[in-house]
Amino acid sequence: MDFLRNTLSMIPLLASGIPMVLNLTVYSLILAVVVGLILSLVRIAHVPFLNQVVVVIVEFLRGTPLLVQLVYIYYVFPVIGIHIDPVVSGILGLGLNYAAYVSEVFRSSINSIDRGQMEAALSLGYTPPRAMAKIIIPQSLRVSVPPLGNYAISMVKDTALTSVIAVTEILKQANVLASTTFQVTEAYTAAAILYLVISLPLSGLVKVAEWRVNRNVAK
Repeated sequence: MDFLRNTLSMIPLLASGIPMVLNLTVYSLILAVVVGLILSLVRIAHVPFLNQVVVVIVEFLRGTPLLVQLVYIYYVFPVIGIHIDPVVSGILGLGLNYAAYVSEVFRSSINSIDRGQMEAALSLGYTPPRAMAKIIIPQSLRVSVPPLGNYAISMVKDTALTSVIAVTEILKQANVLASTTFQVTEAYTAAAILYLVISLPLSGLVKVAEWRVNRNVAK
């Protein structure tokens, strides 16, 4: 009973970190979507030099741990004179890391659209960029919704990694609470509950969005 009571008593204290988790997730996801779309379009355009540069960037971001990237941005960049706020460092790290994965989602979803769509648009007088913006990308976004939703859920959990760069979110506060109260198990259990409270409704929203997309495609 003491364990349960102590754990529940810590939840309100740690809940003050929820806004930071949500802010990190929202801004990082926006950055990931924008950068990921740009990277995917560069690869689809098959510009020789730029295509190789993008491939290197994507493989580097996917091939190195997110935690290392966060630490590098916050602790190594100041060595070369670039000082970045902890929260901004967290957003950059999360956003750029996920952009590599999102770019592959966009690339595959755009490539899944029938080539006849582009040919039909060009025959109607559309320029390739306009056809891509008005016809191809909107259709590909429907295919992209489920994986993007899953990445959003993963990003919520990965915000915990920003605790190592002094971002005061749920896990950082749990670390402080555990060290001051010595109730380690209770503190981290309370943190796990809060991450679950955020992730479960988001997971439900993703399922609803996926259902709506599938229903519209069926029509």
